[in-house]
Amino acid sequence: QKTHLKSICLQYQLYLLLNSHFFCLLKTEMGLIIFFLCAYVPKTAAGHCKWAEVLKDLEQIKTSKDIDVSLYTANTDEDVKCQEPVMRCFFLETKVILQECLIKNCSKTQDVLNIWKNGNASLENNKSNSTRSAKCKECEEYEEKNFTEFIQSFVKVIQRECK
Repeated sequence: QKTHLKSICLQYQLYLLLNSHFFCLLKTEMGLIIFFLCAYVPKTAAGHCKWAEVLKDLEQIKTSKDIDVSLYTANTDEDVKCQEPVMRCFFLETKVILQECLIKNCSKTQDVLNIWKNGNASLENNKSNSTRSAKCKECEEYEEKNFTEFIQSFVKVIQRECK
């Protein structure tokens, strides 16, 4: 997966540097600066939106002419308590797009696969803290919309999550 790869590489390099010269470095001013930078890097990486890669891939597929499907499209103004089920609905429908792309051999199949993989990985990480409100709709209760409207709504929901 391409998410967080750069920050992992940077953290690993800093780890190697500190591991080999940790005690020697702490005796110098430069060593203390490097130590504090290492402590700060994970915090800045955590502030990065976990949906950023999905958003990039959505931008890639939104103009695709190969994809012609109707999809259940969650409302972008859904209750905050329903955000997690809304996201699940969008990623569930992404699987429909993926199936369509595999059948038609779309030019954007890899981008759709990336969306589906990155989204499901992020949703799996949140599974333990999710609480579903009784008033949240099931995915199939939403109106079916064309591909373009679906992508526009999906982008809006992710942008709201990244604020």
